[in-house]
Amino acid sequence: MSDDILVHREAGVLTLTFNRPDKKNAITAAMYATMADAIESADADADVRVVVIQGSVEIFTAGNDLQDFMMRPPQIGEGGELPPVFRFLHAIQRFPKPVIAAVCGAAVGIGTTLLFHCDLVYAGDNAAFSLPFVNLGLCPEAGSSYLLPALVGHHRAAEKLMLGEPFYAEEAAEMGLVNRVLPPHEANAYAQAQAAKLAAKPQASLIATKTLMKRSQAHVPELIAEEGKQFGQLLLGPAAREAISAFMQKRKPDFSKL
Repeated sequence: MSDDILVHREAGVLTLTFNRPDKKNAITAAMYATMADAIESADADADVRVVVIQGSVEIFTAGNDLQDFMMRPPQIGEGGELPPVFRFLHAIQRFPKPVIAAVCGAAVGIGTTLLFHCDLVYAGDNAAFSLPFVNLGLCPEAGSSYLLPALVGHHRAAEKLMLGEPFYAEEAAEMGLVNRVLPPHEANAYAQAQAAKLAAKPQASLIATKTLMKRSQAHVPELIAEEGKQFGQLLLGPAAREAISAFMQKRKPDFSKL
């Protein structure tokens, strides 16, 4: 278990808190493993009725820790064993109970795509979402190549996924990605209050409602696997190497010959 993810259970609510402020809550393999373990356990635990994912008032997450990601590229094991990031994605995608996110500050890459698997999202008015996959020589992940166009339409999704430019809380709310925008110091507490409301409702009814709502997403696990395959191939390619080297060296990448 990673101390960079705080795991707290109280009154039917499991709260996972990004807790790596010195690295802008960038997510490592160990952090993915901790979150996957917690969500998988919550799936089988009748006492857990709702999951909340949150960061701090200043930042949700800067996305993948690129150095850790390059040192431990996500590859499926010989026996079909999933790497931690895919364990987490599959766990949150198939989780049958309500999932709430509270987002303040930056939500980069998977910090945004994980929200497509949440049922309720509350954002601080300082929230900044971005999907910079193409800018890193990569491709969408977490089922976002389907889930984002389904949510906002092809043209708007193409703008977010191809240009990779940040968009902010009010636009995210207008798009339907965010339920409500709040002052940053209120977002986590508001998400917890909503979680308490859900925890008091009949669990079987909530699970049935969520299952029915997600019928059109039956193919998403296969899509996540296909995205992951292409993502892994691109991660080893020249564009990703140039983008990540440029990021580490704090310079602009040069894709002119790629």
